[in-house]
Amino acid sequence: MAGTLRLYPEVPSRRRAMITRDVLYLLLVAFFIWCGVKIYQAVDHLSALGTAVSDAGTSIQDGFGSAARAVGGVPLVGDSLAHALSGAGSGTGGNLVSLGQQGADDIHRLAMLAGLVVAVLPTLVLVLAVLPGRLRQIKALAAAGTVLGDLSDPNLRRLVASRAAFSLPYGVLLDYTRDPLGDLAAGRYDRLVAAALNEAGLRDTVA
Repeated sequence: MAGTLRLYPEVPSRRRAMITRDVLYLLLVAFFIWCGVKIYQAVDHLSALGTAVSDAGTSIQDGFGSAARAVGGVPLVGDSLAHALSGAGSGTGGNLVSLGQQGADDIHRLAMLAGLVVAVLPTLVLVLAVLPGRLRQIKALAAAGTVLGDLSDPNLRRLVASRAAFSLPYGVLLDYTRDPLGDLAAGRYDRLVAAALNEAGLRDTVA
């Protein structure tokens, strides 16, 4: 058991409980991301307004351009009228195109920012709340596996049983044996060792 990285306890009930919590955390992260995508799509949909304004400006430019081409062949005043119409189309339509495009770009950026805030902020809060404790659990499992890695030596089993008898709460001891001190005095170490290992998240592979 020593030297092995453990993400989860070996005790089945505690292992299931921890895996269930981790899955719930992952589902929460997936939900936050889904919400972020939905917010992005909802806000980004408003960019159609800017696109519509830009399209209207393009239509105005095309209309004035067509009119300019139509009057371009008129004697004497054709060139002047064509130039004036082209200038009016570029001024009016061009401003609308620029305004619409800028509006659409601004909405795209706002949609991206809103989506990131909705997805990343709660995810970051969850990670900061959960990850430190989870890392401590993994570190504690690794430490327990190193200290309690090989209990095939009867003297070591006696020491672990003694530690369990004198350090674990009485209510915990009674879950494993009705007479913890009697077991210790009589050399019946298995239940006490099991108590020590189970509380550490490990199983007794010797008994």
